[in-house]
Amino acid sequence: MRKRIVKIKKHAKFITGSLVFLLVSVLIISSVQEIIYSKKNNNYHAFSYEKNNFYIDSVSAFAAFPDVSARSAILIETYSGDIVYELNSKKRLPMASTTKIMTAITAIESGVPLDKVIIITKEMTGAEGSSVYLYENERFTLYDLIYALLLNSANDSAEAIAISIAGSIDKFADMMNDKVKFLNLTDTNFKNPHGLDSDMHYTTAYDLAKISAYALENDIFREICKTQTKIIYPKNSDGTNNETGARYLRNHNKILRIYKDAIGVKTGFTKKSGRCLVSAAERDGTRLVAVTLNASNDWNDHMEMLDYGFANYRNLKLCKENEYQFDINIVNGYKINENGEKISVNTIKCENISAESVILPNSIEKENIKSTVELPRFVYAPIKEGDVTGRIIFTYEEKIVGYSILVSSETVETDIQKKSILSEIIDFFQNIIN
Repeated sequence: MRKRIVKIKKHAKFITGSLVFLLVSVLIISSVQEIIYSKKNNNYHAFSYEKNNFYIDSVSAFAAFPDVSARSAILIETYSGDIVYELNSKKRLPMASTTKIMTAITAIESGVPLDKVIIITKEMTGAEGSSVYLYENERFTLYDLIYALLLNSANDSAEAIAISIAGSIDKFADMMNDKVKFLNLTDTNFKNPHGLDSDMHYTTAYDLAKISAYALENDIFREICKTQTKIIYPKNSDGTNNETGARYLRNHNKILRIYKDAIGVKTGFTKKSGRCLVSAAERDGTRLVAVTLNASNDWNDHMEMLDYGFANYRNLKLCKENEYQFDINIVNGYKINENGEKISVNTIKCENISAESVILPNSIEKENIKSTVELPRFVYAPIKEGDVTGRIIFTYEEKIVGYSILVSSETVETDIQKKSILSEIIDFFQNIIN
């Protein structure tokens, strides 16, 4: 009889384990299933969400392209990363002083304080090519050296930055290449901080556009590269300006003076690379970056490319602040009323707390964008005001173009010590076995 009881218990445990596994599987499936509210038809329906990268083929979206003189070129919209125009954009080529875009952002993000005073050593002077003619024992802040780097394209400033931060040009080039890896770029390699010719110093228009878009996200970089003129002063030993050693800097990037809304970025030239240029402009929330490598008519190329981009892209508002408001069921919740009494709460309000917009081709109209809202069937108390409860997904032709977060508009408390659902199931079946 005892053996029979033991056997029954073994079977019961096996059956219980199977049931637990089955129930847990059901719970997991049901927990990830969400209720979606479609703003278009006001119906709830099950929705399986899989993220897609939004991409529009510029070749099919637009009728004509700019006619550029460059050996390689690209125009991108920086928010989405969409390629608006390209010509041999993945071809590896030298990039001359457009190298200094990476030099500058590497220096800015190095952790070295920008107000650090750098004492110019002999090895930091006498660089070939463009220069601000640094002298041994002069003192400049890192900040001022970056201005000289980006405005006057100073090669001696590039070497001073590299040596002062990394100890040598080679080690600083390693830092630049680490940034290349961080950006997941595969067709760029740096051997120096200034862009003088080297067989192992190359990039592509595509990679350079990505580097520039990344650098422009930095407020300091953006402010420096759009500056047209600047006076920098070497520092005296007491930290005051040495007026007699002032350098007057004028940005070599003519696009800042001839194109409306231009915000940068950098010129470059060697006999081997030809004329190289990276430009950027921002209009009505749309930021474009254009790159040409080895272009005989680069100023006109860039104006034509930027005009083309702004004619075909725009900033489209997806939703207003607090436009979406919903009620969600809440379990075991209460609030305290004005009399200090606990009042049971069955639902809570949630809403989107920020306006959202996205950069899209002009061919896409607002009415063609579908909005759906992901919400759980219910939530457990406690929940605080501002806790995330769901999100709105905006799609165009089944591809995601943006989203907005939904948060709780109120705080709800609970008296119940919450157990996990899995723990409750295991406890239930253990009680049956015992």
